[in-house]
Amino acid sequence: MLAALRSRDFRLLWISQSVSVIGDALVVVAIGLFVTRLTHRPSDVGLVLAAYALPMVMFLLIGGVVADRLPRQRVMLTSDLVRAALHGLLAVLIATGTVQIWHMVVIGLFYGTAEAFFRPAYTGLVPQTVPERDIQPAQALGGLSSEVAEMASPALATLLVLGVGGSVAFGIDAATFLLSAALLSRIRPRDRGATGESGTLVQELAQGWSALKERPWALWTIVGFSVAVFTALAPFYVVGATVARQEYGSEAVFGWANAAFGVGTVSGALLAARWRPYRPMRTGLMAASPWAVAIAVYGTGLSVILAYAAMVVGGLGLGCFIVWWETALATRVPAHLLSRVSAWDWMGSLALLPLGYVISGSVARLLGSRPMLVGGGIVGAVAIASALISRSAWRLARLDVPEPEAVTAAAAAVG
Repeated sequence: MLAALRSRDFRLLWISQSVSVIGDALVVVAIGLFVTRLTHRPSDVGLVLAAYALPMVMFLLIGGVVADRLPRQRVMLTSDLVRAALHGLLAVLIATGTVQIWHMVVIGLFYGTAEAFFRPAYTGLVPQTVPERDIQPAQALGGLSSEVAEMASPALATLLVLGVGGSVAFGIDAATFLLSAALLSRIRPRDRGATGESGTLVQELAQGWSALKERPWALWTIVGFSVAVFTALAPFYVVGATVARQEYGSEAVFGWANAAFGVGTVSGALLAARWRPYRPMRTGLMAASPWAVAIAVYGTGLSVILAYAAMVVGGLGLGCFIVWWETALATRVPAHLLSRVSAWDWMGSLALLPLGYVISGSVARLLGSRPMLVGGGIVGAVAIASALISRSAWRLARLDVPEPEAVTAAAAAVG
């Protein structure tokens, strides 16, 4: 895994994102805790989270085209500066006691828009900062940073929001974006081959969609995760803090459950750095299904120890899956289409997330928070596993790239 750190450009990218993802992971939990304390209404939590997610889903495809046209590190740098300004403003509003839900909704809309351009650019930039042979180590190391953040940030968010105050949490996030932007400005990525023919926005979006359709293993995986995000993840973030207070006796359990999940994902990233299964999608999808089951276990309210243990196991499988999934995309999608395919990935996986945020509060009032989490988690696990109905997902074999100068032709041939 450490082999990727030989590259100066990857070191800069890895450090910048290691800092930035701490703030990103912190904010999601901080929103749930802060808004729950501010209004005591899960529907308000869902509204704010939907404001962050909806524009990201809407603009991801455009962000993918932009990232394939323009220098990707510049797209990421601009996104970092915009998000730093937005969360800096939110920190000030909270510190002065003037923040209202509509403020958070408006800030979330602009924040989500900026993030829509960042994510596909990052996916496309990683392979440009390392040799072809080091793509999986780079993905594993990047995944490890994200998973460490997923482990540490929820606990930090819990301590900050419930102890010091929400303004500090969002202020820290703003600072991480500024540091990330400073490091990104120094990256000089390599060329990975042909750039392809440019066209209109619609034509370039269609090229990305065609590349995705030619790889059914990727398409069916995205569909499966889209359902799981809708039925399991969205309800968890909307009512997770409420369930923690009602069933486990403290809102802090929500933050610690997320921290336990992070312990699992860190372990998964470390494992995936060395384990290269011959059938990466088959093994990965089987490993990822327990992630949704963990949310169902949390929703039962039976035992806090059982909930934490389930989160660790679920995180372990998802941490492995993410490394293998990102590696499969980076090595099997032509370089000039990678950001667009990544945008379809993000958009498809998150397409139902805003709707899930919005309706989770209402569904919880009708069915109850616990039944919603239990049922949604089970449905999500089945949805992820069902991606294996695709023969290509079941049979996709590991691709070992020796050291080509241009990955485009080889990736297109094995896609």
